[in-house]
Amino acid sequence: MSELLTKSRARNVFYGGSIFFVVVFIALTIQSHHYIVNTSTAGMPLTEEVILGKHVWERHSCINCHTLHGEGAYFAPEVGNVMTRWGVLDDPEGAFEMLDGWMQAQPSGIEGRRQMPFFEITEEEMKALAEFLRWADQTDTQNWPPNDAG
Repeated sequence: MSELLTKSRARNVFYGGSIFFVVVFIALTIQSHHYIVNTSTAGMPLTEEVILGKHVWERHSCINCHTLHGEGAYFAPEVGNVMTRWGVLDDPEGAFEMLDGWMQAQPSGIEGRRQMPFFEITEEEMKALAEFLRWADQTDTQNWPPNDAG
């Protein structure tokens, strides 16, 4: 004959289980905090210029067309690794010149092609945007998003 679960046994199971899961939660919180504090994903420092570039990115709503590390719209190319693709990741001046040249050529005027609008961006803002994209490109995304295209 099986024993019935009495009130005191039910209370003990509840409290014991609660204490066990609180201890597990605290241990996982400590481990996560340790990992975040001791593991940096930034490949370059977060400078004032990078921050200004992020503000330019946000002000012009670039994410409405482009993706950045897989987040955003898929209308225009991913820009999380654009500086690597252009071969100017380690060259701040080359990154600025490449981005500035690209932006000045937009919209291209080719009929039937997706067009990037022309934005009124100062030279200082363009340099900052290039630095933001260099910073984003050097961020350790732990291989996200996956790129099977080769």
